[in-house]
Formats: sequence, C-alpha cells, structure tokens
Amino acid sequence: MVRLKTHMERHRVDRVGWLRAAVLGANDGLVSTASLVAGVAAAGALRSDVLLAGVAGLVAGAMSMAAGEYVSVSSQSDTEKADLARERAELSADPDGELEELAGIYAARGVSPELALKVAVELTARDGLGAHARDELGISEIATARPIQAALTSAATFALGALPPLLVAVAAPQGLTLPWVMGSAVMGLAALGVIGARIGGANVMRSVLRVVFWGVAAMGLTSLIGRAFGAVV
Repeated sequence: MVRLKTHMERHRVDRVGWLRAAVLGANDGLVSTASLVAGVAAAGALRSDVLLAGVAGLVAGAMSMAAGEYVSVSSQSDTEKADLARERAELSADPDGELEELAGIYAARGVSPELALKVAVELTARDGLGAHARDELGISEIATARPIQAALTSAATFALGALPPLLVAVAAPQGLTLPWVMGSAVMGLAALGVIGARIGGANVMRSVLRVVFWGVAAMGLTSLIGRAFGAVV
C-alpha cells in the first residue's frame, strides 16, 4: 500500500505576489527620491528646499504607487472574475463537454487518455471550477490578483525606500548633500538587490548590478538636469 506524504514544502513562487510589489515600491522610492534630492541639490538650492522637494516626492510617490498598483491589479482581478464567471456558466450548461476539455488538457501534458479522463472526473467531482481555473485558465491561489495588498505594499515600501535619502540629506554637511545622497543611494540599491535576490532565489550579483545600474543612471541624469537649470537660473 502506497502511503501519501503530505506536501509541506514551501517554494519561493509563493512570495511572488507581495515580493514584486515590495521590491518595486522600495526601489522606486529610493531611486525617485534620491534622484529628486540630487537634482534639486545640484541646482544649488537651499537645504530646506531640498528637503521640501524630497518630502513632497515621498508623499506623492507613495500615493501614486498605491493608486497605480490598485488600478492595474484591480483590472487583472476583474478579468479573472469574468473568466471564472464564464467558466462557471459553461460548466452548468455543458458539463460533459467541459469534462472532455479538462481530460484533453491532462492528455496533452502526457497523461494517458484513460487516466486523464479518470483524473478529470475525480477533480470535477471535488471542485470542477477550481480544476478549470487552475489547469485551463492558469488562475491559482498563488497568482490571484489582490489589489489592496498590492497597493498597501507598494505605498509602504515606497515610503521606506524614500526615507534614507531624506535622512542623509538632513545629516549631510553643507555643500556635500549631492555626493552623500548619491553614495548612500548606491549602497541602498545594492542592499535592495541582495535582499530581492535572497528572497526570490535569484543570482545576487546579477540582481545587484541591474538595480544599481539603473539607479545610478537615473540619479546621474537628474543631477545633470539640475546643474543645467541651476546654472541658467
């Protein structure tokens, strides 16, 4: 007699929903705020003006991230609900046809036709809609859209990412705001790359280089624009 082992393993893909929003929010908060502070500082603004711009960027960015994530993920959620409603109606109108369709999906994956039909019958008896959602539509508990979770995660992590450049701008000696902010931002970006890679199981060096490269590019471009406009003014 074969004893079935309860599946207790936890995989990194379980984290994909909140990890995406968290990494995106923190990275965006750090890069956009550091770039904004660097650009204003490069223009020769007073420390108070630099901090005001940074705080305004933090608040506006966090709200923008929350709204953007909520709208985009809500659209995904609406699409999933519409597909599930359609599938539910098809199961009710043509259960035999849907059973054959499900069996065909398993057979296409390499299961023998007889076993595929048996699996389809048993899964349909247990939860037909769930089986079609998972195996036909690709909708699972892991990938299900959660608009509020995505919005809150993005806003919170954006604010956390935006705080270090502001704190460094406050502590930096007069006249050294720009190099201090950019230097601390590079270290923060590297840390984000390491954290994201560790949580997601990706290559650490590749992740760090990718995050730092685009962050430095954004800050460098903003600083050049700040210097150009500051010189004109």
